[in-house]
Amino acid sequence: MSPSVTPSDLLRAIEADLRGNILPFWIRHVVNTPARTFHGQLSNHLAVEAGVGRGALLTSRILWTYAAAFRAYGDPAYREMADLAHADLLGRFHDAQHGGFFWSIHADGTVQRDRKQVYGQAFAIYALSEYHAATGDRRALDQAVAVYLLLEHHARERVHGGYLEAFARDWAPIADMRLSEVDQNDPKSQNTMLHVMEAYTRLLQLWPDAGLRVALRELVEVMLTRIVDARTGHLGLFFTTDWRPTSDKISYGHDIEAAWLLTRATDVLGEADLIARTRTLALKIADVTLAEGTDADGGIVNLGAPGGIVDGAKEWWPQAEAVVGFLNAWQISGEACYLAAAENTWEFIATHLIDREHGEWFRGVTRDGQVIQSHEKVGFWKCPYHNGRMGLEALMRLGPAHLVRA
Repeated sequence: MSPSVTPSDLLRAIEADLRGNILPFWIRHVVNTPARTFHGQLSNHLAVEAGVGRGALLTSRILWTYAAAFRAYGDPAYREMADLAHADLLGRFHDAQHGGFFWSIHADGTVQRDRKQVYGQAFAIYALSEYHAATGDRRALDQAVAVYLLLEHHARERVHGGYLEAFARDWAPIADMRLSEVDQNDPKSQNTMLHVMEAYTRLLQLWPDAGLRVALRELVEVMLTRIVDARTGHLGLFFTTDWRPTSDKISYGHDIEAAWLLTRATDVLGEADLIARTRTLALKIADVTLAEGTDADGGIVNLGAPGGIVDGAKEWWPQAEAVVGFLNAWQISGEACYLAAAENTWEFIATHLIDREHGEWFRGVTRDGQVIQSHEKVGFWKCPYHNGRMGLEALMRLGPAHLVRA
């Protein structure tokens, strides 16, 4: 990082992208105004892909982003977007018979996949909790609590800990539990555990229930003892029910995302020993991500393995999570190298991922920085949650009271 760049400089640059690019983009281009819904897919050149269905995940992530933005800035346009997403989530994805939320719907609004993917339920909890925090709408909190209770009843695996991946509409077991076509069909994954933890952390801040606190504390312990390898600083990706790893791949984006989400979870739990333990781990993960997963240009590669990089492409979301994860490490330690790492990854984003012509960020680039044209600008997974949250986290972390050293 250039010696002339200060935390305030970095914040101004990130916040300008958040408020001048990311947040306006989704309001202008993704709202399907006649239908009072959202477009399911846009190309890099903003062509709407007709006939494409939508997932509850996209709506939940829009809801979280604009609720959090409204809470931060008070802009009525953000409230309107959050209100629209809340109505869309409840009106089109909620299962009134069995509870929880369907995974996806067709373009005409009929249910496409009625399965209960635990990952998707977690994002509903996260989004509904944030909407309550932003608006005071008690119904949203009640809806979040109802989904939490469903997960505790149906999805929590009580023999070995953690949560199973997916269920049928009526919460019966199913054989194919994969989150997506690129995921393994295993009963447990770090991705689902990570985001259940994230959702429970936010819910606990708003609803300090004793049972929820126990569930979050146990899940943090699962993350620390079953999913994170403290020796290597990496997270396993997929597991059997009794936590035997079934993959040796390394997702650098998930590693650094887990570092700061674990820090947040333990700060909310408020146990001094646990806080110290996770802060030490967060620095370890940041160091390993810098050493193994970060290119000289500041970009974070997608995947590694014990033998080295296996996917050198750089999708948008690991970059956003790395900025937050490195800022978290800087706050914990006060070491300038982590602030420099955050700045370097931000510069990669600014140079290669922000679409200066059509807006928002490209979904991904090759290792040498060429835009992957087959990727969509908006889609089932491409959302405003990662880069929007990066901007909102920067707002909290780069102000005058940024250091949180114990």
